[in-house]
Amino acid sequence: MQPFVLPEFYLSYPARLNPHLDGARKHSKAWAYSMDMIDVPQHGTVIWNEHDLDSHDYALLCSYTHPDAAPRELDLVTDWYVWVFYFDDHFLELFKRTGDIEHARAYLDRIARFMPAEGEITETPENPVERGLTDLWNRTVPHRSAGWRHRFRESTRNLLDESLWELANINESRIANPIEYVAMRRKVGGAPWSANLIEHSLNAEVPDEIAAKRPMEVLRDCFADAVHLRNDLFSYQREVEDEGELSNSVLVFEKFLGCSTQEAADAVNNLLTSRLHQFEHTAVTEVPALFDEHDVQPAGRAETLAYVKGLQDWQSGGHEWHLRSSRYMNKGALDTLSGPEILGGPTGLGTSAARIFRSVTATAPQRTRAFTHQPHEQLGPVALPSLPLPFRLQLSPHLAAERKKITDWPRRMGFLSEGVWDATRLHKIDIPVASAGLCPAAPPEQLSLTTDWLTWGTYADDYYTEALSHDLSAARLTTERLKLFMPTDGKPPPTPQTALETGLANLWQRTTGPLSPAEREAFRATVESMIDSWVWEVANQAQNRIPDPIDYVEMRRRTFGSELVTSISRLTNSRTVPPEIHRNRVIEALEDSAADYAWLINDLFSYRKEIEYEGALHNAVLVVRSFLDVDQDRAIQIVADLAEARLTEFRHAVEVGLPGLFADYGLDEEARNTLTDYADLLKNLMTGIANWHQKSARYTDEELDRVRNTQLHTAAAAPIDTAKALQHPGCTGTPRGPKPLLTSHSQ
Repeated sequence: MQPFVLPEFYLSYPARLNPHLDGARKHSKAWAYSMDMIDVPQHGTVIWNEHDLDSHDYALLCSYTHPDAAPRELDLVTDWYVWVFYFDDHFLELFKRTGDIEHARAYLDRIARFMPAEGEITETPENPVERGLTDLWNRTVPHRSAGWRHRFRESTRNLLDESLWELANINESRIANPIEYVAMRRKVGGAPWSANLIEHSLNAEVPDEIAAKRPMEVLRDCFADAVHLRNDLFSYQREVEDEGELSNSVLVFEKFLGCSTQEAADAVNNLLTSRLHQFEHTAVTEVPALFDEHDVQPAGRAETLAYVKGLQDWQSGGHEWHLRSSRYMNKGALDTLSGPEILGGPTGLGTSAARIFRSVTATAPQRTRAFTHQPHEQLGPVALPSLPLPFRLQLSPHLAAERKKITDWPRRMGFLSEGVWDATRLHKIDIPVASAGLCPAAPPEQLSLTTDWLTWGTYADDYYTEALSHDLSAARLTTERLKLFMPTDGKPPPTPQTALETGLANLWQRTTGPLSPAEREAFRATVESMIDSWVWEVANQAQNRIPDPIDYVEMRRRTFGSELVTSISRLTNSRTVPPEIHRNRVIEALEDSAADYAWLINDLFSYRKEIEYEGALHNAVLVVRSFLDVDQDRAIQIVADLAEARLTEFRHAVEVGLPGLFADYGLDEEARNTLTDYADLLKNLMTGIANWHQKSARYTDEELDRVRNTQLHTAAAAPIDTAKALQHPGCTGTPRGPKPLLTSHSQ
């Protein structure tokens, strides 16, 4: 009996079948036999017999997902999928069922030798996985560009290596939290790898100059998430009930939300739908602008659009294959989803287009909710759950001295002269409490620098919200101007003309002086990522669009600026820790979970300020309300639970992940101490941020009312002409000051 009824899937693009299916079936079976994948025992266990291969029908998968591939390319792609599914089952039988993580690590280390970035494979294969990879690598990689080879090697390594994460979770009986699961599933699930093969099969490579830009990354990630979430729905019974697998989004949602399996499956399907909506939104609204911004030539544009179409084909074709393959839970699915109730009822291969109308209609309410929120919703006082400090609070002994000079630097930079802040507001925010918690052991000069960075970022947050939130062009121009004040080549910046520019120029000079050119470039990239994300927020405001949940999480790390706080420490660490360590899964888990905890706490405290007083859309509580269609109290509790889950993941990374990392890489005492200190810095980040939210008056009802009334009085006495702009070289202008905070009380 199936554990749940398959939901109504969002299908906006018809599946097409490659006419060379029969040839791919014959070729892939012969190839699998030649690689010893059929009926050849592995450590005493037969992984596949011929019936397994036939019933899984990977040639059908590839014919659906690559409908335009030529016969030779279809054969090659099908062989790749036979190989990757064989690897999955091979790893399951040899290591997941036995829990043998030590030999699993050695097994994966050997496989990496068969994927050279340059040159020939010199290792001799010893099993079907290595034998198949050797053949496929030699048939594929030499024909592609260096940029594609790099991307493909990385995605293949992720696909293989992160199997250890799944195995470790099985051994610990540990179920990931939703944010962790999505991030790790992208690596172990293989969809980014599939996206690379789409480029290859169509001979349509995304130009290197845009391949790593946000729109292309969003398309790839939306594609990956949708592929994996769909697979999780179909494979739940096989993975969870038969194999004892814990890496399945239905199980993750079931445990995190405390709901039934059916409710969890429906929630996963809603997330799948949201990711497909995000894919479509990005393709239509962001990709054309990306072409223009980077002056992509017609050939590059055509290849990129062919790649995007290939991603769509994969989504639709992958769904059709899941409905038919014996590998998955799909009994009666074809009858239910394409039966006679649909427009008279076409059935069978090639009729997926008949289901599109019903699926679009069924998912329309979810899309509508994202665009129909009424700004300045009247919330009233908001009750938050208990949020104890995550670790022992340490405060700098220089806190009192920082408070005494709280207005000195902001006044010199002009923050109190543009109508956004006054001295009272600055005192109420009490930023020194935040810096004293983040950097409790810092000397006075370093503590002041941290305070000033936090002050600049907080002022920028208010400035973009109050002055630019309804003027996308001005927000873009303001952001591009800010980038001029972060030179990396020693050239002097232009003369600043706003408080934000003056403050950034000052901070850049004080911060980057001791840094090497490479470190300066890395730090600039961090700041650019943050300020570009503010434009993303303004763009959503212009469309009155509540973000997709996953896109929101990933962009919120940038908008909140957590990486800015930790980046200087990371740059210093790189001098004693090998660079590849900072790309390791454990370090990523530490950084992302700490950052997420911090901004989730912020979203809880700032919920009323942002939604009611500012009319904003970027808050986790609102995102959860819209996505799950739940009431405010339930959404607040879910966000609080998510913060707690990220904190639990951080502790797991410290207590289990770091010791394993030390052993795996054979790190010396200096490197171990450096990473331990870095973990302590992240503890201070979380605790200092949580303490500041509890102590600062920034989010209290009294202060929100005071700021609103002050701005209304100021606007009435001397209205700000937002059409009049400061004239910058090369731009039409930036609004001079904010509009007053409005709420439903004052409209």
